Amino acid sequence: MNLSLKQRMKSLLVPVISGGIITILIFYLDYFQFELVEKFLLFAAFVIVPLVILYLNDDEKSKHQRMIYAAIKWLQFPAALFTLASVMSSKMWGLGGTAIPGLLSLGWLLFTLLLGIYGVTTIVIHKGKIAEIAIGAGLVYFFIGGIWFTLYQYQLNLLQANPATHALSSVHFHFSSAIVPIFIGALGRIMTKKSWYPWVVAIDIIGPILIAIGMIFSKPMEYMGVILFACNIMIYTTYLLAYVRRNPLNNKAAFFLRLSCLAFYTVVVLSILYPLLKNMFSLTILDFIPIYGALHAFGFVLCGLIGWVYLVDAMKKNARLRE
Repeated sequence: MNLSLKQRMKSLLVPVISGGIITILIFYLDYFQFELVEKFLLFAAFVIVPLVILYLNDDEKSKHQRMIYAAIKWLQFPAALFTLASVMSSKMWGLGGTAIPGLLSLGWLLFTLLLGIYGVTTIVIHKGKIAEIAIGAGLVYFFIGGIWFTLYQYQLNLLQANPATHALSSVHFHFSSAIVPIFIGALGRIMTKKSWYPWVVAIDIIGPILIAIGMIFSKPMEYMGVILFACNIMIYTTYLLAYVRRNPLNNKAAFFLRLSCLAFYTVVVLSILYPLLKNMFSLTILDFIPIYGALHAFGFVLCGLIGWVYLVDAMKKNARLRE
């Protein structure tokens, strides 16, 4: 039985490792002449989403969910390759003015639709369990990120949003909007329930929508959404650090979860110090964007997901030992 579980874990890790190697090449080889926002989108497709799939591996699933989950596992890597081909066709193959990049992006759109369907079924099946609603909402937000990516690859103007806004919106929904609800849902699964927890989940679901609408129509609405969302992450990281300190956890899980929280606090400190650093070192916001992006994507999101995957695996092993 243990051997079978280890083999399943290894099979799920293969796309994560393969995607990690591809992502490293995309970020560090001059051959890939991509915009930074496109590199982060590919990082989400090749690494972040497979880790989310790995985290969901041991969830209780209905018959229909097991079928959807099996399809998600098999289709993730081909869908990520379609995403890479879509970006390469517009940036490297001279097909930017054609419909080819958009058509190739449909592979990722359809895959994120599967994630969204799995998220909706999670919400329906667990009927009122707040933590599961948060995780389900996060999976639905991946689909919204897929829609924005397809709009970006078709270079369409939607309402008052241009393709550059579509790209930023896609990154927003692939990282913050999707991942933070999943993190808060993961915390809700293990924490002693507090009266404030449903409010955190509600704000966490509403916040990304306010930010997305604000990016297109209203800066004040965008700022309000960002403030609410940042406060939510502050509550999550503060409670998580306290939980890790009070409870004996797997060492690897505790290390990566602490590192994730530290990355978020570093972003907060840099944001506060930005006016001072800008004047001292003649920096612009364009100089800070790669730093913020790296801390958020590789620090908060990646380390957080690795930590939660380790924690679920450790809890599963402890449960088997008690049987």
